[in-house]
Amino acid sequence: MKAVVITTTGGPEVLQLQEVENPNIVNDEVLIHVEAAGVNRADTLQRKGMHPPPKGASPYPGLECSGIVEQVGRHVTRWKIGDQVCALLSGGGYAEKVAVPAGQVLPVPHGISLKDAASFPEVACTVWSTVFMMSRLSAGETFLIQGGSSGIGTFAIQIAKYFGVRVFVIAGPAT
Repeated sequence: MKAVVITTTGGPEVLQLQEVENPNIVNDEVLIHVEAAGVNRADTLQRKGMHPPPKGASPYPGLECSGIVEQVGRHVTRWKIGDQVCALLSGGGYAEKVAVPAGQVLPVPHGISLKDAASFPEVACTVWSTVFMMSRLSAGETFLIQGGSSGIGTFAIQIAKYFGVRVFVIAGPAT
């Protein structure tokens, strides 16, 4: 398979498409044939040598992707071959295939293309876990979002409004 490889630290010129080995899955993972990958600030930091992948993670950049389930581990019951999914990754989204723990895989939302779904996991998981799970924001409350024009900000606005939250937003000029 092919993957974008960081050949040395530096600017975008250090990224090269190279032939690499296919990932192997374990019992609780799925193998996704990647259709699209999201681009995150952490990917650029990894390229610059400032954000190493976690121990045991794929060495290739890419923290979120979308695609088709190609293989499932023996203990995976939620997903089947052929499912359209998106996933939050510890790395490897810039490859043709990526092995992902099944618990980090999400269904592609209805009406969303596979290409667009690649940008969904990072913002959805960040907003849901911090705003709704940890802070327990609920209908009728007021929510101030700083950086409302960012990816996380725009997602937070939409989901908070959907759940009946009163939303105020701060966004500054471009710097």
